Amino acid sequence: MFRPLSLYIGSRFNRSKKRNRMVSFISMSSMLGIAVGVAVIIVGLSAMNGFERELQTRVLSVIPHGELQAVEPPLNNWQPLVKQIEKHPDVTAAAPYVEFTALLEKGTKLKAVGVRGVNPQEQLKVSELPRYVLNDAWSKFSSGKKEVILGQGVAKSLNVKVGDWLTAMIPNADPEMTQLRAPHRIRLQVAGILALGGEIDHKLAIVPLADAQKYMDMGQGVSGIQINVDKVLEAQRIVKEVGNTLPVYVYLKSWTQQYGYMYRDIQLVRTIMYLVMVLVIGVACFNIVSTLMMAVKDRASDIAILRTMGASDRLVKSIFIWHGVLSGVLGSVMGSIFGCLVAVNLTHIVRVIEKIIGHRFLSGDIYFIDFLPTQLAYKDVLIVSITAIVLSLIATWYPARRASSLQPARVLSAK
Repeated sequence: MFRPLSLYIGSRFNRSKKRNRMVSFISMSSMLGIAVGVAVIIVGLSAMNGFERELQTRVLSVIPHGELQAVEPPLNNWQPLVKQIEKHPDVTAAAPYVEFTALLEKGTKLKAVGVRGVNPQEQLKVSELPRYVLNDAWSKFSSGKKEVILGQGVAKSLNVKVGDWLTAMIPNADPEMTQLRAPHRIRLQVAGILALGGEIDHKLAIVPLADAQKYMDMGQGVSGIQINVDKVLEAQRIVKEVGNTLPVYVYLKSWTQQYGYMYRDIQLVRTIMYLVMVLVIGVACFNIVSTLMMAVKDRASDIAILRTMGASDRLVKSIFIWHGVLSGVLGSVMGSIFGCLVAVNLTHIVRVIEKIIGHRFLSGDIYFIDFLPTQLAYKDVLIVSITAIVLSLIATWYPARRASSLQPARVLSAK
């Protein structure tokens, strides 16, 4: 098969068994440095992709994208408002909710949680939360039976399971704020467990909307209206547009106010990873400069013979450029293969490590997920590999220039 003479000679230089051992060692270390750098960056970017995927598919599919909260609850006559909100082209669904804080008690165990009252049927339109309730308990969830669905972390903290009864202490609202009233106690039965796998599991309890209205003495009023939008990253803008069309005063909230820092952190870490990629691979490529400078000295007589046979400066430069680029390409390929294998199995690998050391890296009561996610994007693999090859190409420029400037007569006379 035809290939350029410079590539042929450069590959022969790379494979030669008569090379100086120090040159061989430095060449191998530079190749491994590039491979390790490429692999680490691919794994890091895959982890960031995994966090972003879990944020969008797990957290943002469960929490409301936006909320229109009553300034002075309860919000009465909310049905026309829901219809008006749903007319906005970017709003996919809207549903009422009641929200309050309660202290759950089971024996000597206490747990403060945010309680959310939702309509079991309408909730299916605005959230995928029912999908994470175990054993299809959501289909049997209804008002009038004093039922509650607990997050998995809450249930574990209180040591309760489905069918157990517990006590909820709910604050007694004083409209005039003239005196402090004792909370009233309500007996609730655990109807299901929410297993989302993260921070929400440790602070959320769900009750039917009608029951929540009764507990809070709201009559037919609600705390506000939650909405789901088709453009999640533009939720803040959409919520403002919807709020401006309503005939009542409401507080405008979006998911970015509570969870936006997660998305910004992920994007920041991704940017830092790209910067680290250039620095790590760049440092590894400095070894290529050392390798080629030693190779030029080691192959000085060979270069001199080629020059006496009519080799041009361009050919000599190309030989050493290929000599260095081949190391970069080989290191990039090795790193990409290893990095892809680790990235695909990263979640399982981390779980095995957690079992061995007996410690969890991500705690569900602190982070929005309790495992290390991963998602391999071939675009990232391509970007990292091309960057490594380009940097290795740049590293060959000075040694190749030095090789082309050797004087054959002076080299051969010294021999």
